[in-house]
Amino acid sequence: MDELCPDEPLAEAIALAEGDDEAGRERVAVLLGDHPADPRLHFLYGSLLAAAARYEEARAAMKRSIELAPEYEIARFQLGLLELSSGDAEAADLTLDPLADGQSEAALALFARGLRHLARDDLPAAADLLRRGIGCNRDHPLVSRDMELIIASIEERLRARDEPEEPVSAAHLLLQEYAAKSTKH
Repeated sequence: MDELCPDEPLAEAIALAEGDDEAGRERVAVLLGDHPADPRLHFLYGSLLAAAARYEEARAAMKRSIELAPEYEIARFQLGLLELSSGDAEAADLTLDPLADGQSEAALALFARGLRHLARDDLPAAADLLRRGIGCNRDHPLVSRDMELIIASIEERLRARDEPEEPVSAAHLLLQEYAAKSTKH
């Protein structure tokens, strides 16, 4: 058994997964049996599990990927995103910390810092960092698309915060206006 899966079977598994998630998952599982120390296979398997809404299994596979290769940035980022979207902001913060550390202007670092701000409900800073990450992201276009969706959600939440609450009815509005203009008799 080789430590890392050769590129050809890995590419074949990816191509298979693009056409059939289940068949791709099964093929990657077989490859993992032959190459259990390959972080790319664990990450791919986790991604395919997440696509099938098997989130806890996906998290476990992605965690294994970064245990094997802590510097595997895209795996670390996707695990942090999965943790955050699963409602585990504390785990996401810890996972993303090594990416977000420092002042790097690399896309994944900016995305990681943006997600950490999002977890803390600092929406303007999160949106700014995510936009900056999109602006410099050349390696992971699908991640940029995900970040655009998150920005749209942030903007919607910010608009909702800024809009005054609407009265329940027109009658309620008239009563509010009357109360503001009322004079003593």
